[in-house]
Amino acid sequence: MRRAVCPGSFDPITNGHLDIISRASRLYDEVYVAVMINQAKKGLFEIEERIDLIRRVTAEYGNVRVEAFHGLLVDFCKQREIPAIVKGLRAVSDFDYELQMAQMNNGLSGVETLFIPTNPTYSFLSSSLVKEVATWGGDVSHLVPAEVLGELTERLRRD
Repeated sequence: MRRAVCPGSFDPITNGHLDIISRASRLYDEVYVAVMINQAKKGLFEIEERIDLIRRVTAEYGNVRVEAFHGLLVDFCKQREIPAIVKGLRAVSDFDYELQMAQMNNGLSGVETLFIPTNPTYSFLSSSLVKEVATWGGDVSHLVPAEVLGELTERLRRD
């Protein structure tokens, strides 16, 4: 079985993330979405909420599994026999950082990293930008799945 992982914080998942996950799901038999736990950083959504949202918006693919992780991504990969990490690249600046991570991960464990160029429609998109625009009342409906938009709007209304 061919397995890959798409890692990230996904706070919240965007259409850009979903584009990369859906493309990976067509290339691999099983795709793990690894939701990073960063205890030093308070997210807008709790880890369990992120996992639930990602499961809901990827359910149609049928071969996506969503789990939380902390620590080294290569350890997550080793525990699940995942030989490949799939990352989206938005710009050259992403490549500089991601290449270093890919080389480190390969050196630590032999896990390969595959880069998928982001759909140009989402080349500017990040979770941070979505949260900032939504916080100030901007329309982000074209940037996140409908389920996420509802949860995001509700969360920001409460906070």
